[in-house]
Amino acid sequence: MNFAHNSAIKAPTPPDKGSFPLDHDKECMETVNQYVNCLKENNYQSRLCMEFTKQYLKCRMDNNLMAKEEMDNFGFEEVKKATIIEAPKHNPNEPIIAGLRKRNQ
Repeated sequence: MNFAHNSAIKAPTPPDKGSFPLDHDKECMETVNQYVNCLKENNYQSRLCMEFTKQYLKCRMDNNLMAKEEMDNFGFEEVKKATIIEAPKHNPNEPIIAGLRKRNQ
């Protein structure tokens, strides 16, 4: 008997937007470095570094590392409109338990 064939196993499917090849030739590395520097300068608030994100995506499209796409399709405008809330301060001596709210004291 051959049990290797299982009709319930589906063949892998590519991502919705197609392949996303790695940048082996480092064609967009300068933009990546600018983005990382921006994150460091802005306390890792990615929203403040969106221009570098756009530049990176454009670089990838220009170098055929991803399919060409309109910038409007990436949701940057929605991110700009979103409300930013501050994360609560955390005591490093207190354990973090996911889903558990700390009572106000």
